[in-house]
Amino acid sequence: MINSAALSNTPVAVLGLGRSGMATARALLDSRILVWGWDDDAKARATAGRAGIPLVDLYLCDMRQPTMLVLSPGIPHTHPKPHPVVERARDAGCEIVGDVDLLIRAQPEATYVAVTGTNGKSTTTALIGHVLGAARRDVAVGANIGVPALELAALGAGGIYALEMSSYQLELTPSLSPDVAVLLNISPDHLDRHGGLDGYVAAKRLIFKRQRPGSTAVVGVDDALSREICYGLRSANVARVVPVSGRDPVGGGVYVANGTLRDDTDGSNVAVLDMADAAALPGEHNAQNAAAAFAAARALGIKSDIIVDAIRAFPGLAHRQERIAVVNGVAYINDSKATNADAAARALACYDSVYWIAGGQPKDGGLDAVAPWLDRVRHAFLIGDAAEAFAENLEGRVPVTRSGTLDAAVAAARAHAESERAEAPVVLLSPACASFDQFRDFEDRGDAFRALVEAMA
Repeated sequence: MINSAALSNTPVAVLGLGRSGMATARALLDSRILVWGWDDDAKARATAGRAGIPLVDLYLCDMRQPTMLVLSPGIPHTHPKPHPVVERARDAGCEIVGDVDLLIRAQPEATYVAVTGTNGKSTTTALIGHVLGAARRDVAVGANIGVPALELAALGAGGIYALEMSSYQLELTPSLSPDVAVLLNISPDHLDRHGGLDGYVAAKRLIFKRQRPGSTAVVGVDDALSREICYGLRSANVARVVPVSGRDPVGGGVYVANGTLRDDTDGSNVAVLDMADAAALPGEHNAQNAAAAFAAARALGIKSDIIVDAIRAFPGLAHRQERIAVVNGVAYINDSKATNADAAARALACYDSVYWIAGGQPKDGGLDAVAPWLDRVRHAFLIGDAAEAFAENLEGRVPVTRSGTLDAAVAAARAHAESERAEAPVVLLSPACASFDQFRDFEDRGDAFRALVEAMA
């Protein structure tokens, strides 16, 4: 997978031996490149050692020897403070990259679609991959979603990589020059890792930095920060810019208005899809996701009718407004991926009678973004570290139960929903928080919710 000719005979250091780090180390070893692997966690080191990954203490080694340091994206390299190994590498003049950069170097002839945004990037990336598969294109989907970059198949010329890119990954991928770059939206998130909002926005802008003439920039215009970036890209006149919206008409772009997806990229403003036919994509935010996927696929030459049929058939993603079951007339929706208030607000906007399960490890910004949709919340059931702060925030606006744990919240929400008999009641897990106070990750939290619902069903 890795083009070893592009690397010298010196070692490549890999810091962080989680899933992406292990995939990187294995890919390098398969390419007969010497690996120096390290992780601050002794259990991770032991697991890597048993898997045959050579271990070298990167705190003590001569960092002038490695060709590069491949850094797992979760490890800080700027804010709030660079990891000590990163500082050692910089002092030694060692190049620092992420695994996606190695993929691009190894597969320079492939086509790249890169997707970023605070919310919706997983759904949009998966939807693009689904459309390309339906069009019988040779496509691989991964990076920040699902499969690590260096576990993806080697596609070569004619292949298309659809990559979800986090802000962390964008900062570690200097070789990225996407044929199609997609920015969905920007709202405050991960501010500690980027030194504030300006740093976070700058990281998101990197997706467009190295685009060339003939490439396409698909940009959401439903928030002010992304809209400003869209205007700036148009002024720069490098890539073709296609604005997308989930709520308003946009000239020369793709948008949803009055429930209809419309394509105005060539000035014809054609209605292409009734979004009611795309059952797995409810709400305004998913309308924008669909518009972005449509625009990206059209930029790759896919015919409109193929795209529309694929959007209709898209099954959705686990933990993103995933409808688990209807029990005694109550729908149970798993939106565990909603790890910030903006994402939770998007989910609340889709339903009229919500029994809302929220809480976990809080993020900056609190619950401000959900305020316009609280009239849809019949009762909030709060869990995790954020429960008390959320209760104070919601006091006097919606009824609140401090449930503490997810199982208690599901049981209480069920009891209220079944007894109150509101029209179209929904028990919605949309936490507006990270999961690490009580769960391994958002998938673990969503799986726990699914198991509780399936047990009652």
